[in-house]
Amino acid sequence: MKLAHTIQVTVFAKAGEEMVLSRLKELFPFDLEQEKIPIESTKATAADESAILIYKVVLTKERHTNPFIDNLREKLSADQKQLLIRQLHSRLDEDMDFFIRLEKDKLIDENIFQVTDSGNCFHIRISIASFPKKRSVAEKVIQEIFK
Repeated sequence: MKLAHTIQVTVFAKAGEEMVLSRLKELFPFDLEQEKIPIESTKATAADESAILIYKVVLTKERHTNPFIDNLREKLSADQKQLLIRQLHSRLDEDMDFFIRLEKDKLIDENIFQVTDSGNCFHIRISIASFPKKRSVAEKVIQEIFK
């Protein structure tokens, strides 16, 4: 069953944060290069004038989106999955995009998938495949994913 139309993962990295790119690649249960999925990189300037790299990966094929969701579900603790279900209404927008933020330091330093509301994180946007495209249907899909 198709769970998502697209998945976008974005993370910001400052100079010297080499582990960010490595952990980004590890979020995917397949080799991005082998699957010909690019890691887009954009340069930006922070408020303090320091250079920032913005990494972005976009998945559009079901053979990539479903394994990504399965891997995410497996790595999240039961408490974290329950938190996502409890916060479902605030994390799902009118376009049926579901937003998850994983704490960057926890993921990089301890390889722990910790849901957060702070900005220093890995941003995940999952465009939920709901037929028909209605909030109630999308909510059921999300509950099924994280139950």
